[in-house]
Amino acid sequence: MVANLGKAEPPAARRGTRRRRRRESALVWWAVFAAFGVAAWMLNSWRIALLGLVAWCLYQFLLVPTFCRVMTRQGYSCTERARGRLFACKPSHQHVKVDAIWRLVGLRNPLRAKAKEAHRDTGVVVFSPAVRGRLALADRVLILLAAAGTVVAVIGTVYGFA
Repeated sequence: MVANLGKAEPPAARRGTRRRRRRESALVWWAVFAAFGVAAWMLNSWRIALLGLVAWCLYQFLLVPTFCRVMTRQGYSCTERARGRLFACKPSHQHVKVDAIWRLVGLRNPLRAKAKEAHRDTGVVVFSPAVRGRLALADRVLILLAAAGTVVAVIGTVYGFA
């Protein structure tokens, strides 16, 4: 074998991959929620507490840095990053996750066409779409808590206007 005398070796990093931004610390968000709690307690205001609850619900639904966690057909959870408990990493996983959220409420997804349902592609068939689409226990609990918090916030807002 001839040594490569004139060319530098390619970098060890894979070519064509983008560098991921470093995520903000969860402590920053929890400091914001704690500030809402302290402000509500110091000012003796349930409205500020309600605003903090709305902020926490928004964080859980849309902003929390998490993983996709949709089961692939091979049986592994997807470990790609996602932002918010309602979202997945790519469109095929998002369809599975939306169906799982509808099932969490106890309904079938009315927007899903039955013809497309049989042809969802996330890998080789080992698990059915209903099994792949199960949400992780932590996601289920926090989505339900955030939904209950949203209902409480809406009721509190209506009560505040009266």
